[in-house]
Amino acid sequence: MIKKVIMRNLICSNCAGRIEKALTELPYINSASFNFPNQVMLIDATDEYDEENAIPEIRTIVDSIEDGVDTYSYDKRHFMETKKEIETYYTFFIGVAIYLIGYIFEYFDITIGYLSLYWLGYVFIAYKIARKTYKGIRRGQVFDENTLMFIATIAAMALNHYYEAALVIIFYTVGEYLQHQAVHRSKQEVSTLIDLKIEYANKIEGDKVIIVDPLSIVKGDRLVVKNGEKIPVDGTIVKGTTSLNTSALTGEAKLSTVKLGDYVLSGNINVGSVIEIEAKKEYTESTIAKMIDLIENSTNHKARPENFITKFARYYTPTVTVAAFLMFLIPTLFDPNNFQRYIYSAAIFLVVSCPCALVLSVPLSYFAGIGSAARKGILFKGSSFLHMATNVDVIGIDKTGTLTHGNFEVTDFSDQETLKLAASIERYSNHPIAQSIVNYYEGDYYDFENVEEVPGYGLVVTTEEGTILAGNRKLLTKHKVKVSDKKNVVGSNVFISKYGRYIGRVIISDTIKDSSRNVIRRLSQKYHITMLTGDNKAIATTVADDLGNINFVSSLLPDQKVDAFNQLKSKKNKMFVGDGINDAPLLKNADIGVAMGDGSEIAIDVADVVIMGKELTLLEQALNIAHKTKNIVYQNIIFSLSIKFLFLVLAGFDMTTMLMAIFADVGITLIAVVNSLRLIYTRGNKNV
Repeated sequence: MIKKVIMRNLICSNCAGRIEKALTELPYINSASFNFPNQVMLIDATDEYDEENAIPEIRTIVDSIEDGVDTYSYDKRHFMETKKEIETYYTFFIGVAIYLIGYIFEYFDITIGYLSLYWLGYVFIAYKIARKTYKGIRRGQVFDENTLMFIATIAAMALNHYYEAALVIIFYTVGEYLQHQAVHRSKQEVSTLIDLKIEYANKIEGDKVIIVDPLSIVKGDRLVVKNGEKIPVDGTIVKGTTSLNTSALTGEAKLSTVKLGDYVLSGNINVGSVIEIEAKKEYTESTIAKMIDLIENSTNHKARPENFITKFARYYTPTVTVAAFLMFLIPTLFDPNNFQRYIYSAAIFLVVSCPCALVLSVPLSYFAGIGSAARKGILFKGSSFLHMATNVDVIGIDKTGTLTHGNFEVTDFSDQETLKLAASIERYSNHPIAQSIVNYYEGDYYDFENVEEVPGYGLVVTTEEGTILAGNRKLLTKHKVKVSDKKNVVGSNVFISKYGRYIGRVIISDTIKDSSRNVIRRLSQKYHITMLTGDNKAIATTVADDLGNINFVSSLLPDQKVDAFNQLKSKKNKMFVGDGINDAPLLKNADIGVAMGDGSEIAIDVADVVIMGKELTLLEQALNIAHKTKNIVYQNIIFSLSIKFLFLVLAGFDMTTMLMAIFADVGITLIAVVNSLRLIYTRGNKNV
């Protein structure tokens, strides 16, 4: 079973790695993975996991590795009072004050005691770093950024570089605090942009309406949703008519009119009259809860650059530590009189080498990209899929409901008897085409008992007199019924036969979305697009030509769509875009499955990317966000490694100072973090 534990203020990658390793040594934990942006440790626990006993034990392990981390159960995240961050810096402020007193003593030539004040001040400002270093050594983890910083500043103090040693720790501590704030602010910004949480619900009990926690709602409860309130759980309207603002789910500022009997999704905002709904799901099963869970856990599926940085940091820090030692040792053997100079150069080398910029900015970039997409109603299930979307060359796309509106209308029929037979049979199906015929027909129905729906073909009615068919041409051919009508009409044809004789047909048409034309034309310049449809060749040809003469494969049964998609040639990743209901096998089979629609359960469960709106412009925006995220990730990697390499070379040739080194560590980290946050704070770009 999967458990979540909040570890707030844990931004040290090496510390997180050690905590993960230590937790797996507990008998009731199989594995652990830390999500930096969400500050959540995802734990694969055994049946012996008991939260009441496990949390204190986990907290002890965390505290033994890293200071200032608030560890508590994920379920208590909304109620937990965390420590004030300022309290963790008390010793630091005391140390800075003592240092200033020492500087005043030296400035006024009060020579007695100012060196002691410098060392005492150092003890206070370096207390946290020294404590973390000690804890790391006790656990056998010698090589980390705290050890690097501690050794470097002790060496500087020993060489009488008091100011530089103090400034290195001061800048490092301030930089660490700003990093905390950047991560915290990015989480707050994403939460504000998405704003999905539902605080309360109005439940009807007897003749009263009481306010309850959404978590307490059970199926069948009757709820009141007032103007301006969010629908707390998925349900059916049992009283009233209103308009809903669906922007929280779809990212589109459009109103949707709903009436008695309509099924409504949690998270939508009532902007009209008061309505009453009957809960069809509990809160944890509702659309809004699944969306929140997707967003909060989206970075657990890490992209290749994230995995690379994690492995890189694991070997990088020990390597540069050994290199720094050799920088001191080898020249000292040949020139022992200048050993102090070599110690100083090695200390600078250690400060420069800290990998903070990479291990923090890369996952933060993906988190920001996922948050930027989520505010538009685009949900990536993991940063791996955000990264994979940048390497797509082939897109397979469904027609009905994706390229077209999916609002079928009867445009023609052979005669009234044909229409009556069609409506009488199709009322036993939930297919959109069937429903369009039933909605169009006005009159009495024939009563049928033995009705079988054959997926991809139509419906078969068995009576004492014989068989009645309503479906496509393949269904009639299968039953050896010859279609005598040769008229070629563009549209979906429902052929009717009675007792082995062709009766007539009903023609249903669908219209292409305006956005589909523009988006497909733009995407066709970058990707190989193929439309996969069950419609006949005439309909497919008309639609494909209207979209810019794209490729298509027509007359496909559901199982044939998978084969047709697999036959599309690709050198990279293949993406399939569908409505998330009839195309579940394809969504699961594709390298990247993109479900578009209203957030149906199967879409959320099967697809890798869920687009809550129905316009293809959101698909284009999803691809643009993915590419921009990748660019920023690579910018941070190249920028950080380049600057560090430059300063490491300068340090190797004794051409830099300790203050320049701290800029190469803390300064570069902050620049990389700010660059990552551009994904969240960029405004005014329509496609990003």
